[in-house]
Amino acid sequence: MKVAIIGASGYTGGELIRLLLTHSSAEVTCATSRKLAGTPVVKEHPHLKGRIDLQFENPSAEEIDADFAFLAVPHTAAMRYAAPLLDRGVKVVDLSADYRLPKDVYEKVYEVPHTAYFECPYGIPELHRDACGPARFVSNPGCFPTGATLAAAPLAGRAHTIIYDSKTGVSGAGDNPSATTHYPNVADNINPYKWTSHRHLAEMRMEVSRLGSTAKVYFTPHLVPVTRGILTTAHILLKEPMGQEEVEKCYHDFYKGEYFIRYQKPMLATVRGSNFCDIMVESEGERVVAVSAIDNLVKGASGQAIQNMNIMCGFVENDGLRGAGVFP
Repeated sequence: MKVAIIGASGYTGGELIRLLLTHSSAEVTCATSRKLAGTPVVKEHPHLKGRIDLQFENPSAEEIDADFAFLAVPHTAAMRYAAPLLDRGVKVVDLSADYRLPKDVYEKVYEVPHTAYFECPYGIPELHRDACGPARFVSNPGCFPTGATLAAAPLAGRAHTIIYDSKTGVSGAGDNPSATTHYPNVADNINPYKWTSHRHLAEMRMEVSRLGSTAKVYFTPHLVPVTRGILTTAHILLKEPMGQEEVEKCYHDFYKGEYFIRYQKPMLATVRGSNFCDIMVESEGERVVAVSAIDNLVKGASGQAIQNMNIMCGFVENDGLRGAGVFP
């Protein structure tokens, strides 16, 4: 199957290429970048040298020759590609925010009009696999909502309040340098940001509601001096107390058979480079603390996108994604 990566010069584009190199049925045949058109992909992604021989190109949506496309572009850009690709029979996973939220919510959160809206599945496979399977277009979730939602999902319906506290690596900010990601401002430091107003909160609240919960949801992220990973602590305040054994059984039953969910102590080092989400819980009765760890560029972005592609195309769900984390 021929795969196009639209917006392939960034971190998520590089990860899509890296992971698809081990896929049994998919080959990257088109990697686009407006500013780098005509230059070798390995010039921007030197870790791929010797594994891929492609140049960046800049075709229009109508000129892209592929069976499947990943949109690894900023929000507002994806909506320009969606309809032309679908009209030509290309299946798509969108890694931007353009199709994650209802139209009115998207326009309020991102403060831009949505000019090409349609409904599509929200691609956390562990929660929405049945909707993703027959879909031609799937919206890949944000990195924070992935780790947070997976941490709280088994108990969401029993909660009255959920508070997410996430620590994220610097790669989540993308490959454009800024004062926020400047080394002296990140090293030996922890920076809370957007304390009550992060855009991903809308996705978190949406997913908790879809799980049949009326719980209030709050979220504060922190930037920490690591390259990859998100560690999320979910404080789940229950309507009725639950003991440790009952809570653990709830999580084991909820994620039974899920290849990418592992019940073990979450650490960034054990999921780095992989599509796994490690979760562990501890109950004190009315409050359960659930902690999850993911690689923000893999399960939080490119890996989950490939997982969705596999489901949409009828491939084995973990094809191209069986690699273990890089530890230590």
